[in-house]
Amino acid sequence: MPGKTTDLGLYCHIPFCASICKFCAFYKEKPYRKDLDCYLDGMEQELDWIRPDRAIDTVFWGGGTPSLLPAKDIARLGEKVLTVAGQQPFEWTVEMAPSTVKRDKLKALKDLGVNRISMGVQSFQDSFLEKLGRLHGPNQIYQAYDWIREAGFENVNLDLMIALPGQSKEDLEIDLMEAIRLGPEHLSTYCLTFEEDTALWVKFSKGQIKQDVEKDADLYELCWKVLSDSGYQHYEISNFSKPRFECIHNSNTWKMREWIGVGPSAASQYQDLRYSNPADINDWLSNVDADRANREGVEKLTPQSVLQDAIIFGLRMREGISTKELKRRFGSSEVNAFLPFLKSLIEEDLARMQSGDQVYLTLQGKLLADRIAVEMLVMID
Repeated sequence: MPGKTTDLGLYCHIPFCASICKFCAFYKEKPYRKDLDCYLDGMEQELDWIRPDRAIDTVFWGGGTPSLLPAKDIARLGEKVLTVAGQQPFEWTVEMAPSTVKRDKLKALKDLGVNRISMGVQSFQDSFLEKLGRLHGPNQIYQAYDWIREAGFENVNLDLMIALPGQSKEDLEIDLMEAIRLGPEHLSTYCLTFEEDTALWVKFSKGQIKQDVEKDADLYELCWKVLSDSGYQHYEISNFSKPRFECIHNSNTWKMREWIGVGPSAASQYQDLRYSNPADINDWLSNVDADRANREGVEKLTPQSVLQDAIIFGLRMREGISTKELKRRFGSSEVNAFLPFLKSLIEEDLARMQSGDQVYLTLQGKLLADRIAVEMLVMID
């Protein structure tokens, strides 16, 4: 396998949402009891089917809203994950929405050995939560956070969104300072993007919402400065953590390790292949019931394709990439093909090199990371 390591992650997609947020383009369904039962049956069948070739190190439940599952369903799915994992995962993250955090659900997660909670806050201000179509208000955020801490979780992430319609620097600073006051171990800050087939995309396409790239860049810089000054390490462009609290599952993904995705729309990179499951619960269930692989868009991986992504995503991380390490993993000739591109980034002051082989992005490079990724993809094509 290109870039094969011993690290193996498991991603479980739980597609149910009580409402559809105006910015979200992920696959989701309303949580009707019949569909929940069919989903859980399907997950048990698919988890039986995958038979990983080694123990699973990290688990991540994303969605959708995993915390919509009742406590008994959380326990049922979690127990199945444990039987397949082959060990207690070193890191087990579950995404939760403030409006769905309940004490019995937290207890079920804690009993399973879940040790990391990621809560989608987005903003602490009612006006912005309403614009995003979120069901919760600030009071629910505080109540949920208190319950998470009372349940004994010592590794908590909060998601915030920046570049929201009408958001000023002062607005963003209010949200950042409130998050810092709560003191989570990890913060993810995502720039609002206008995805097709979302309510915000409709407004954007009609010119009712406009995007100001220069203003968004200023908000990015403010976010990075405030959090870094408050003791959070900026270890990936959109992610900050206190020391030793980086998300291991996501870091392994950005480093192009291996992971298996289960559930509708889940993606995998495993055993020389990259593929995704059908983004429809009925199509996904029909394959599970027939005991056949849920695989769409199957791509045969090559050392070059994995290396390319390892560079693109590696440059988004604080330490950047080590050309020596990449050569050990992928081979010197493959890595040497990318050295002129990396040199050009350094010449444009978008990247710097230290210790003779460690290449990382400058502040300006981080602001242009998406452009750099596109240029690299075009260079290969």
